[in-house]
Amino acid sequence: MKTKIENFEKKNNYYDFFTIKKLIKTFNKNILHIQRTKIECDVIWINKNVLIDVLIFLKNIKKPYIFLYDLHGIDERTRIHKMKLPKSDFSVFYHLISIERNKDILIKVPINKSDMSVKSVTNIFINANWYECETWEMFGIKFTGHPFLRRIIMPKNWNGYPLRKDYLARATEREEYNLTEDLENLEMESLKFNPKDWGMKNDKKNSDFMFLNLGPNHPSVHGVFRIILKLYGEKIVDCVPEIGFHHRGAEKMSERQSWHSYIPYTDRIEYLGGCINEMPYILSIEKLANIVVSDRIKFIRVMLSELFRINSHLLYIATFVQDIGAMTPIFLIFTDRQKIYDIIEAITGSRMHPAWFRIGGVSQDLPIGWNKLLKNFLDWIPNRLNKYYSTILKNSIFISRSKNIAVYNKDEALSWGVTGAGLRATGINFDIRKSRPYSGYENFDFKIPLGENNSDCYTRVILKFEEIFQSLCILKQCMNNMPEGPFKSDHPLTTIPPKELVLNDIDSMISHFLQVSWGTIMPINESFQMIEGTKGINSYYIISDGSNMSYRTRIRTPSFPHLQQIPSVINGYNISDLISYLGSIDFVMSDVDR
Repeated sequence: MKTKIENFEKKNNYYDFFTIKKLIKTFNKNILHIQRTKIECDVIWINKNVLIDVLIFLKNIKKPYIFLYDLHGIDERTRIHKMKLPKSDFSVFYHLISIERNKDILIKVPINKSDMSVKSVTNIFINANWYECETWEMFGIKFTGHPFLRRIIMPKNWNGYPLRKDYLARATEREEYNLTEDLENLEMESLKFNPKDWGMKNDKKNSDFMFLNLGPNHPSVHGVFRIILKLYGEKIVDCVPEIGFHHRGAEKMSERQSWHSYIPYTDRIEYLGGCINEMPYILSIEKLANIVVSDRIKFIRVMLSELFRINSHLLYIATFVQDIGAMTPIFLIFTDRQKIYDIIEAITGSRMHPAWFRIGGVSQDLPIGWNKLLKNFLDWIPNRLNKYYSTILKNSIFISRSKNIAVYNKDEALSWGVTGAGLRATGINFDIRKSRPYSGYENFDFKIPLGENNSDCYTRVILKFEEIFQSLCILKQCMNNMPEGPFKSDHPLTTIPPKELVLNDIDSMISHFLQVSWGTIMPINESFQMIEGTKGINSYYIISDGSNMSYRTRIRTPSFPHLQQIPSVINGYNISDLISYLGSIDFVMSDVDR
């Protein structure tokens, strides 16, 4: 067994052979299975009795796995092809990252329906709190020892566990909904605020504490989002973020949409990112099917992604400044954003949600004149950005409202699962485009802006601003060095064949008919892809069970852990500082709730 592992590791440098060897030696009898997948990291099934010990072991080794990237569940009951996996009705996975090693380990724990529980790991990884809450409410897996296990995505009185396979996915499959008077009263009663229900301590006698709702409909919370504030005058003593108002069941939808027809849903996970959100989904499927695309496809995808990145960053800066009190910049910046949308529309035919990437390529080749549109924009935007820097980001009021506000350090960022500019503001150089290049990013020359020690509101916005210039650098390289080649891979599992082939070739016609009527059947395996999104690291973890749709799609978004971090950072600051902090996070609620 050791020889096989060692040989496998030598061929695949993204695996951590030496750590796994130590893990097997230490927990020999409790290592249930080593799973080989397309995830490109070690996937280890362990006995749940040693879960805590294994995680502590990994967190304390040299160059530790200190970053809990993701945690969620899988309903294994109807899975046909289990590939000799341990017997289980459900499973919980823990995705760990070692920043120093630049490697991942995926720990899986089998769960039987006779004992739907596993120990909470919140004492080891503090950011496991919300992840365990979500896994419990979606699958019914209880995490013993959790400090405050509760619903955070679904309504308080929700019945059932939505991500179980026996939970109906479509509204048409369910009984007609009827809002009775009793049901309405029950829902209204659940909206009443009681500090105990939120995990807040009761007020002391003769105290001047007060509770305040910020949101869920308030401009500064950037979506349908509420924070319960416990105040002593203007100072925040405690606060609890409330999410879930924007939940749409995106992961459940993937279990009833074909591989291709799910692409439009990805645009709307983080609705400002457009094609960036399509990238991890498409790349993870291409891993499953061993689809290799041309350099032209890679460059086109990078170009669209960076256009959306600039667009998102510009909106972030505009709304951040507006939150602090300046009105004019948002009108100017929206003018710039429309110029970007004009380029995107000329290429894709759409603006915000193109759904334009395809498995094995893109929807169409670049139109005539695309490079002229891009050049005009690249000539236009630098002067505008320089004006914004001198008039906005160097403004004394802006600096006083953002500098040394909502500060956190490297260790705090890693413990809460922060990614993107919020992590790099602490000085940690971890940008997926450089650390783990995808879609040809290794061919581009660009830099990663970094902070020094602590991350505050001002540093975060400055890094985003500098990232725009780096994206412009990438776009210029795309314009000057766009390779020749096909815009779609010649592979049977890609999108439908070109129309001219369908009308003249019987094999192409059969492929077209099957893909349109039934959908592509992807190989049986598990796949994973992370990318550097507009707000941090975004990823798709996909399980194919030999069907025309996904068996399980886990969407890990950056905004979810970023909002969980809020109380640890903002407690002790004033309400006005909270407004600055929320603006500096750069989140949208669709990215949080999915």
